[in-house]
Amino acid sequence: MAAVQCELKDGSSADLSKTPVFSDETVKTIEKHESSGIPLQSSWTFWLDKAVSGTTVEEYKENLTKIYTVNTVQSFWAVFNNIPNASAMQVRYSYHLMRDERYPLWEEPVNQHGGTWRLKCHKSDTEKIWKEMVLAAIGEQFSECMADEDEICGVTVSIRDREDLVQIWNTNASLTAKATVMEKVRSLLPSVNFTEFYKPHQSHHAYGRR
Repeated sequence: MAAVQCELKDGSSADLSKTPVFSDETVKTIEKHESSGIPLQSSWTFWLDKAVSGTTVEEYKENLTKIYTVNTVQSFWAVFNNIPNASAMQVRYSYHLMRDERYPLWEEPVNQHGGTWRLKCHKSDTEKIWKEMVLAAIGEQFSECMADEDEICGVTVSIRDREDLVQIWNTNASLTAKATVMEKVRSLLPSVNFTEFYKPHQSHHAYGRR
């Protein structure tokens, strides 16, 4: 895996490819948690990317960095606590936490019929929203909010110039009218203000051509 440098706000950089970012001791701890921790209902994979305009779908996919796939509650925390906070990343970077090992890519067959609930938020709230949403996702707290043929399959946090963006991915955009995801989000974040809307992947102007 190629190393990817994540520029931090203080001008330093953190290498988020698997080996450099995690010490040998941390890797051993993660592996121990993977074998003996409380299992998640499904595995989840952390990804990193930096938005670059004008790239093709293939180039976007090649530029993604897989950080780690976790299978237990304890290994999730071991990874989450050993990567830079979302609020520490510079503009245009994104973290993704995706179910199983699927790519955070609209055009992937497993994703292409879905979309995302998009939360535009103040930068002071980004870290809190991101943390609450990934915990809700791995804890399957959204399962009661979805239609039978739909599920939550990922969460993304993207750092932007002004307001940041947190996205909650689902697999079937045609069933969102039956979902109560935003009611759940507001119950988890009662004191946080954000602007929300839903967008099917295939409605993006850049779908199929980044």
